[in-house]
Amino acid sequence: MNYLNQFAFQFYPYIAVAVLLIGSWARYDKAMYSWRTGSSQLLSDRGMRIGSNCFHIGILAILGGHLVGLLTPHWMYEPFITTAQKQLLAMVVGGIFGVLCLVGISILLLRRLTNPRVRATGNFGDILVLLLIFAQLCLGLYSIRISADHLDGSVMVMLAEWAQHIVTFRAGAADFVLSVHWVYKAHIFLGLTLLLIAPFTRLVHVWSIPISYLWRPYQVVRRRQAPLHYGRRE
Repeated sequence: MNYLNQFAFQFYPYIAVAVLLIGSWARYDKAMYSWRTGSSQLLSDRGMRIGSNCFHIGILAILGGHLVGLLTPHWMYEPFITTAQKQLLAMVVGGIFGVLCLVGISILLLRRLTNPRVRATGNFGDILVLLLIFAQLCLGLYSIRISADHLDGSVMVMLAEWAQHIVTFRAGAADFVLSVHWVYKAHIFLGLTLLLIAPFTRLVHVWSIPISYLWRPYQVVRRRQAPLHYGRRE
């Protein structure tokens, strides 16, 4: 079991990130025109606006919270907030945006499965991605329930140590998650798997952050006027 833990949480993260980087580069180089979100809004916009907005707002907040929470060293936040307070803050904020994201992904998944026009133009990868993200959100929300049993923040510190050891290429990272609840392990492993498959699915579009949208001019759309018909004078 220790060997499996070592592979999953010491070596698998680097495998997943390597496939993400190399696979994304290869796809952009070899199949540039497949680098897109594959939006189906033109086919049917029913439920698309609220589902997409809830999902993207929730997922961006969650990803930002994970990056800050896991990669901020303990000594940096210790003078301002205790470990227990930080965990409670993460549970509340993560719970709010997790539920928001879950509502959004549920709407999108239901739309993908039940709308004939949308389903006909999609593929297995589109549905698989939505199902995996849905499962990942469920694991994340369930981990909040588990975290309520140890509000001292000790497990959160171990998870942060794991993440910081991984990004700094230090050995012994897997030891920090060896004894944590299975839901944390499943959450980490599934998150890494999403990175692994990203280059081969529509998830690859996360690289194309539309920052230029912030300053580009508005698109002006005018109605096309009917041509004027001039009658012949006798």
